[in-house]
Amino acid sequence: MKSILLSGAAALLLAIPSLAHHSFTMFDTSKQITITGTVTEFQWTNPHSYIEIDVPDASGATKHWSIEMGSPSILQQSGWKFSSLKKGDKTTLIINPLKNGQAGGFLNQATLPDGRVVGNGPGRGPQK
Repeated sequence: MKSILLSGAAALLLAIPSLAHHSFTMFDTSKQITITGTVTEFQWTNPHSYIEIDVPDASGATKHWSIEMGSPSILQQSGWKFSSLKKGDKTTLIINPLKNGQAGGFLNQATLPDGRVVGNGPGRGPQK
C-alpha cells in the first residue's frame, strides 16, 4: 500500500510541470496582422514574455492588446534585451491573432523604436 501511494505521489509531481505550460492552439497561425501602438508594459518574464500595447482602431478608439512571446533566453537569440521596449515606446508588431477575435496574439516580429526588426526566437525572425 505504501509503495502504491509513493508511486501515485511521484506520478503527480512529474505531471505538474506539464500542466504549467499551455499549447498555442489559441492563436490563428494561418493569419498574420500588423498592429502599431504605444507600449504600456514590457514583461520580460519566464516562461513567456509579453508586450502590452494600446492600439488605436480605425475610429480612433484605443484598444488594449496583450501579445505573447517566447522566453527571455529564446528572445535573446533574436536580439532582444530586457530593455528593448519600455512604457511609452511606439512599436509595430506582426502577430498571429487570437482565434476568438479578442485583442491579443503571438508575436512573429517587432519593429523596435530604434528601427531594428527582431523576431520571436530562432525561426521566427524578420521577414527577408
